[in-house]
Amino acid sequence: MEYRHHPPTLEELKLARKPVKNVRKELRDSLSPLEHFAVFMTRKVGSMGFFLTLFTWTALWLGWNILSPAKYHFDPAPAFVIWLFTSNIIQLILLPLIMVGQNIESRAADKRAQEDFEVNQKAEREVGAILEHLENQNELLMELVHKIDRN
Repeated sequence: MEYRHHPPTLEELKLARKPVKNVRKELRDSLSPLEHFAVFMTRKVGSMGFFLTLFTWTALWLGWNILSPAKYHFDPAPAFVIWLFTSNIIQLILLPLIMVGQNIESRAADKRAQEDFEVNQKAEREVGAILEHLENQNELLMELVHKIDRN
């Protein structure tokens, strides 16, 4: 019994494979210096270390203004208003920068997801070929069993 359809060989499957890419490195290499800066700032400003630094600085500043000795004491209200204003300006400056960094990180995630999808498709084709090989072998084994039974 001859089979009309032959599943792809292992060599054919290997030749059909695309090389594995490091999409994270490709994206990192394609970024401009400003985009590198945005990603760096996103990672640093969005860290607990930066939050703790700001929190500590604020606590020390308020503590000094409230608990300082009388000769160093001054009314913290105007200074607090100035601090509040400058912190809002810092937030307004950092917000778009962080958004740019998040967009770049999102592009990296999208590229990784696309690469995963392509790997999954490749694995599905290879599993299909393996199943075809197994089915072919099963038919050959059944044919051999029938020949043995006839003899």
